[in-house]
Amino acid sequence: MTPSDRDATGLLTRPDHFVQLVTPAGERRTDAEFDPWVADVDTAALGRLYRDMAIVRRIDTEATALQRQGELGLWPPLMGQEAAQIGSARGLRDDDFVFSSYREHAVAWCRGVSAADLLRVWRGSAASGWNPYDHNMAVPQIIIGAQALHATGYAMGAAWEGTDTATIAYFGDGATSEGDVNEAFIFAASFDAPVVFFCQNNQWAISEPVGLQSKQPLARRADGFGMPGIRVDGNDVLAVLAATRIALDRARRGEGPTLIEAVTYRLGPHTTADDPKRYRTEEELAEWGARDPLARVLTLLASTGFDTEALEREVAEEAGRVAAELRAAITTIPDPDAMTVFDHVYAEPNTHLARQRDHYARYLAMFDEGAAASGEGAAR
Repeated sequence: MTPSDRDATGLLTRPDHFVQLVTPAGERRTDAEFDPWVADVDTAALGRLYRDMAIVRRIDTEATALQRQGELGLWPPLMGQEAAQIGSARGLRDDDFVFSSYREHAVAWCRGVSAADLLRVWRGSAASGWNPYDHNMAVPQIIIGAQALHATGYAMGAAWEGTDTATIAYFGDGATSEGDVNEAFIFAASFDAPVVFFCQNNQWAISEPVGLQSKQPLARRADGFGMPGIRVDGNDVLAVLAATRIALDRARRGEGPTLIEAVTYRLGPHTTADDPKRYRTEEELAEWGARDPLARVLTLLASTGFDTEALEREVAEEAGRVAAELRAAITTIPDPDAMTVFDHVYAEPNTHLARQRDHYARYLAMFDEGAAASGEGAAR
């Protein structure tokens, strides 16, 4: 550690490498700066973090299978990013507000979102999955990076109301090239908004490697906006939890935003419509597979004498139950009436929308008339 590892506030940023508390081999590293932030995480708590990661991996696997079976139109897998999402989500308070992209299924799991609500959007049965105020989590944002602005605006409002509520915005490495994200950085830094910008650098923006997004570690982008950046091993759930708690603490004390770059890897495709074999190698996949976030936690627990075999059995049983709930949820999601596509588009009725509604209704009626005519012909 050198003086250059620290910013003007004394916060350890380490822009050229990352904070790591648990190595891929499952060894616990001591860190004077970050250890105090996870001092409460004993072996039982670490086991619970493993449970979260294992269950959401099973959810992800099951949802991918459901898409392959034609039950979902699309699914964006999170496999490989479990530690980044669970570590950060478990650092939040219930009253903090989450603004996510379309891949944060593990965060939604931590916020109490049901299996059916995770699936309904990807089945094409609803415009959104849940009521944001039921979970203090906005529905997934499809527009790349837009949620960073939403998080900043909400955080500014919370600060003006005098609360110590914080927000967190999740986005990928590709989103850092979007104007929305950079505009959010400017507003948040200028107004000391209590927001954490959480970038999951999973190495690929669809088929474009992160090296084309930035010639420097993404955490360094914080420098230009006057906020600290923390680069953390995104496959280390303990380090992610510590970094998120640090950033949230700064936000609550009125010290403004923080950018966290969680260096991780997307083991699966960008979405189930993607073929990652077209742009990455088997060697790269194997290299990152050896850094698996779940395996290192199990190894660390085993080294302490923790009964990992019992833990794995219990978690496998629970993950199986959750997967069964996920499959059952598919049958409970009703198909919406076609005309509901016009609901909630505007706060008040207007002639433009009414005209579209009328045109669409007449278009649909054509099919009813065609079916009726076909039936009459068959009767003759």
